[in-house]
Amino acid sequence: MDLVGTKILDLFAGFGSLGYEALSRGASEVCFVDRSVRSLKSLRGTAEELDVTSRVRIVKMDVVQFVKSEKNTYDLVFCDPPYNWRGYRSMIREIFRSSLLAENGMLLIEHSNRYVFEDEQHYAFHKDYGMTRVSFFSFADSMNGRSGGHAKEDTL
Repeated sequence: MDLVGTKILDLFAGFGSLGYEALSRGASEVCFVDRSVRSLKSLRGTAEELDVTSRVRIVKMDVVQFVKSEKNTYDLVFCDPPYNWRGYRSMIREIFRSSLLAENGMLLIEHSNRYVFEDEQHYAFHKDYGMTRVSFFSFADSMNGRSGGHAKEDTL
């Protein structure tokens, strides 16, 4: 994936490894969202250490509230919530309802491989890494005849 010049959103950013990796691969800017004071302090320190503070925005906010209120558009959205989180499906749908994701953008969600999202309208594919799964979603896949979007709760 070519990240040069892309705008990245890192939700549940933690210490920012996904966002900072994107910057190292040419992303133009990254917005990190987390509400952990420890994570935010680490994100600020890393931005200073890497001398990328002008390309980084750090937001202390609940991720769900951020998604509902953010007005910027991003090319790539990383979402890495805690594995016991139950809001995956509502998060996917809210991101695609909002203007958060660019038309050609992609949403990546890291989660337990016990969760399956193949029935979601914008599902593209997934990759497994042991017990971890990364599911990919895009507008393009909903326009290419994928169907789904059943209104059901996350199941294990």
